[in-house]
Amino acid sequence: MGSTSSARCIKMEIKKISEYEWEIPKTGKMNVPGRIYASEKLISLIKQDKSLEQVSNVAQLPGIINASIAMPDAHQGYGFSIGGVAAFGMEDGIITPGGVGFDINCGVRILATDITVEDMIKKKKEILHDIFREVPSGVGRGHKEKLSIEELENVLKKGVNWAIEKRFGVKEDADRCEENGCMQNANPADVSQKAKSRGLGQLGTMGAGNHFLEIQEVDEVFDDEVAKTFGVEKGKVVIMIHSGSRGLGHQVASDFIREMENKYGNENLPDRELINAPINSELGKKYLSAMNCAVNFAFCNRQLMMHYVREVLKKHFPSSKNHLVYDVCHNIAKIEEHSVNGEMKKVCVHRKGATRSFGPGRIEVPEVYRSVGQPVIMPGSMGTFSYLLVGTKKSEELAFGSTAHGAGRVMSRSQAMREIKGEDVRKELCDCGIDLEAGSLKGVAEEAPAVYKDIDEVIKVSDSVGLAKKVVRLKPLAVMKG
Repeated sequence: MGSTSSARCIKMEIKKISEYEWEIPKTGKMNVPGRIYASEKLISLIKQDKSLEQVSNVAQLPGIINASIAMPDAHQGYGFSIGGVAAFGMEDGIITPGGVGFDINCGVRILATDITVEDMIKKKKEILHDIFREVPSGVGRGHKEKLSIEELENVLKKGVNWAIEKRFGVKEDADRCEENGCMQNANPADVSQKAKSRGLGQLGTMGAGNHFLEIQEVDEVFDDEVAKTFGVEKGKVVIMIHSGSRGLGHQVASDFIREMENKYGNENLPDRELINAPINSELGKKYLSAMNCAVNFAFCNRQLMMHYVREVLKKHFPSSKNHLVYDVCHNIAKIEEHSVNGEMKKVCVHRKGATRSFGPGRIEVPEVYRSVGQPVIMPGSMGTFSYLLVGTKKSEELAFGSTAHGAGRVMSRSQAMREIKGEDVRKELCDCGIDLEAGSLKGVAEEAPAVYKDIDEVIKVSDSVGLAKKVVRLKPLAVMKG
């Protein structure tokens, strides 16, 4: 969902407000202060690239509300830092592709099963291999679900509902997706033919980079009541799926960056990567619509992958049951209602490598979870723990209902390639009892655990601040990488 850089450390004033909160004071052209949620250990890593400069740059954008925010997993990205959150007013605010990212609705879902770890371990190598054959991964890899342009446009409008209509899922799957798996304001006419052509053969595919599919054990339960509500149980197996909108989303981002540059120029921007359009302008509305189309493609993409996983599980465990816990977005801009100076207002919230984290009672939270809050999914790095958390009212107060999205990189892919061998990573995983299927050892090296921050430290900050609360810890049993 982005890259890091060995760029020079930017010198700027940063104040420690509390144990896990830091502030970049409002100075110069900043309209609001910067706010970073991090421990001493994490802030030292965040300072190593241009993340703080990017937080300051975002604070200069028109119509920004309260603060430019960075999550504990923040690292340098395109425009916004990855782990960046900002809300903009509907009257005077903007929308920017740099606050969403190229992999629009890169996101993650968890499929919970009643399969015991003991039973899975007996068959996991074979099951992982079957999944690897069913779900294509790697750059440019396509799938058997070849679509016509007309069918693709239905996907862009309907999101996960297209897959359910085609019997690649059940109604309850849509109920347990963010936005019910379908953004409403999505007009395929706003998506270029080039973007559509890139998406035609990629539905139901993982892609490369940090995308993965992981078979996991529910290793530890921190909140019995919420875990029961989510339907996850210690000692049982879950499947985590992480992917996005593939080439279609990337092309949507590229198209609108170019269109915004042509219309508005970048002379008055703190960074040309923050090219934007007024949210209420014709171009701003068109980008939001096209972005929503890409969001819907990604929802449907993960739904199809989950369907293929279910088919494999049915083959090996015919009587087992499973259910989708939740599907969350990471890279998205959405119109939401939040409290601004004590008054509920519609704002455009950008979450770039950040997860929505709504607390109990919000209408957007599925009815089955509304009494406890929205499920929040935070993957670790390959071979480390992942976590299922729950959203909070505190997060709504502090960060427009947002938290971190995972471990966050500390090493660029190019540096990883120089310093790490894929075969060594494979051996380390094997020594830990973790099976691996991968499209290339190059991809394995780029995504080695050493290139990521400590997920436990990220979780500690999120949980301590109240951006999201821990529910269960997930231990990897087998990993599939692009």
